[in-house]
Order: sequence, then C-alpha cells, then structure tokens
Amino acid sequence: MPKASSKAQQQAAGAALSAKRGETKVEDLEGASKDMYDSMSEDELEDIASTDRSDLPETSGAD
Repeated sequence: MPKASSKAQQQAAGAALSAKRGETKVEDLEGASKDMYDSMSEDELEDIASTDRSDLPETSGAD
C-alpha cells in the first residue's frame, strides 16, 4: 500500500479523497490534489491520506 512521503502529499491526498467522496467540489482542487484525483482510486487515496504525519517532513524535497 502506498504511503505519503511528506505532509504536503498526505494533505493533497486528503483533498482529493474528499472530492472523490463528493464532500468537496472537484473544481476546487489544484495542483497535486487534482492530479491525484484524476489518477488514483479512492482506496489508494485513503491509504496515502491515512499516513501518520508525525514523522513526515513538510515537503518531499521534490516539490
């Protein structure tokens, strides 16, 4: 199962997951969250969004 490599990635996955579930509007997504919404399943997004944030860096360094 995929896990987030940064807090920013985990947050983007959470936003994309919210849109997949119909809780937020897809047109409100930008950048990485929009890409994730388009390319990942709800299960994949849930795995990344549920990653424990305590040991993650703010960004992955590739951002």
